[in-house]
Amino acid sequence: MNEQIKLSLNNLLEKLSGWLDALITNLPNLLLALLVFFVAYYLSKKISSKVTSLLSKKITQVSIRSLIGSVITIIILGIGVILALGILNLDQALNSLIAGAGVAGLAVGLALQGTLSNTFAGITLSLKNDINIEDYIESNGFAGTVTEINLRDTKIKTVDNNIVVIPNNTISSNPYKNYSLTKDLRVVVELGVGYESDLDKVEAVTRESISDLLHYRENDIEFYWLKFGDSSIDFQLRFWIQATDRFSLIRSRSRAIVALKKSFDKENINIPFPIRTIVMDQQE
Repeated sequence: MNEQIKLSLNNLLEKLSGWLDALITNLPNLLLALLVFFVAYYLSKKISSKVTSLLSKKITQVSIRSLIGSVITIIILGIGVILALGILNLDQALNSLIAGAGVAGLAVGLALQGTLSNTFAGITLSLKNDINIEDYIESNGFAGTVTEINLRDTKIKTVDNNIVVIPNNTISSNPYKNYSLTKDLRVVVELGVGYESDLDKVEAVTRESISDLLHYRENDIEFYWLKFGDSSIDFQLRFWIQATDRFSLIRSRSRAIVALKKSFDKENINIPFPIRTIVMDQQE
């Protein structure tokens, strides 16, 4: 029994001695590997912080800036780990690590396909600068002001003060209209006047009433006669306003209609009601 214990102790001492020899022999490589890892860690923090700071001028969404910074940190740390394992001659462990990361990445990618799609769509929307906070947009049948763009969805506030949450991938893969990308919007008003009206006078009164209302130059107002209607001669009025949201468009059209009605009443220009004539046969 004592001899067996002594034999086990000798084997243990030999094993520890071998490990110590290997540690002393590989000590320079170990120190160099640690140095490489800590340099990679330092660089990851510095580069991530610098990139995040630069992105703050272009991307207003904090969550997306943080995600990009985290991805940069992970990539640089991963490179540092690979270099450190290579210095320690742990090629087998390195190959196993890469293979395991590939399998795990594939499994995670399949499981989070929808989430990753929305995440990358959110990053793309932010980098393209097509949609920003406070922009007024129309997308997927909803219209409102953008209040938040995060890693998964975009929130907009409609004119009736409701919050609509739209997945980022749905926005990026479908047409959307951003009223805030341009400073001018065109207002279109269609109206009809009676057949007895002086058409030149109608056009002059229309231009004058809109000019007085919106203080636009005459060349900014477009007037076109459209057709001979059933009970009126119809025309179309088009003018520009400085606005970046649809509500301003609706409000300007409303003001224009009121101004036209007052001007036409003052000048005795008739806006006829729809007229339908019914002819009935009289049987004797």
